[in-house]
Amino acid sequence: MGFASTSRSHVGHRRRLNEDAVLDNSEGLIWAVADGMGGHQAGEVASAMVVEALARIPLADNFDNRAGKALGALEEVNRALIELSQSEYQDRTIGSTVVGLIFGGDEFRCFWAGDSRAYRVRGGEISQISRDHSLVQDLVDAGMLEEDEAENHPNANVVTRAVGASPKLAVETVGGNLQAGDIFLLASDGLTRLVSAAEILTELTEKSIESAGDSFIELALERGAPDNVSLVIVHAD
Repeated sequence: MGFASTSRSHVGHRRRLNEDAVLDNSEGLIWAVADGMGGHQAGEVASAMVVEALARIPLADNFDNRAGKALGALEEVNRALIELSQSEYQDRTIGSTVVGLIFGGDEFRCFWAGDSRAYRVRGGEISQISRDHSLVQDLVDAGMLEEDEAENHPNANVVTRAVGASPKLAVETVGGNLQAGDIFLLASDGLTRLVSAAEILTELTEKSIESAGDSFIELALERGAPDNVSLVIVHAD
């Protein structure tokens, strides 16, 4: 099975800095989007540390070992960010959400912490394979908030997990089989708050991944792009 991928990252209309970072490594069969937080360039540092650590994972290992090393790399970055916060940022939290994807043989593994999302398109249908680690998602799960109210909730930007946010990092994972024709989208919330799952499905099924990547950025900018917008698209063929 072959793979093609493309990535985009844009500062958006309102932010001065792009604190997102992307990893687009088809040769290494690993991809990721990291959305930094902390302000004053701290978020930019955090997201860069996340993708750089993931990029160092060797391809030679078997699939399970590579997946384990991805989680281990994130734990190392988590410790480093907490130390950096204490030494240089007056204990202010600096961190980054992350959503990542690893392929091995006919399997995939997705891992994430925070509200950057992963979607898979298969057989003309789209599914969100990650679950937001956010305050509003917890409210939805508890039956205290409706799904359609979540995106515009005043606390929609509050995440409950992130690399660097807590001494104990909890990364969630999900995996499964790969099929020819599968298309995966990894994206920061700067995209997913503005572009619906139905629109994502249309773009990914009707256009090449390169054209879809351009369209996603254009849609976000047309709709105000108050945040940085980053994405990776991976196509198994």
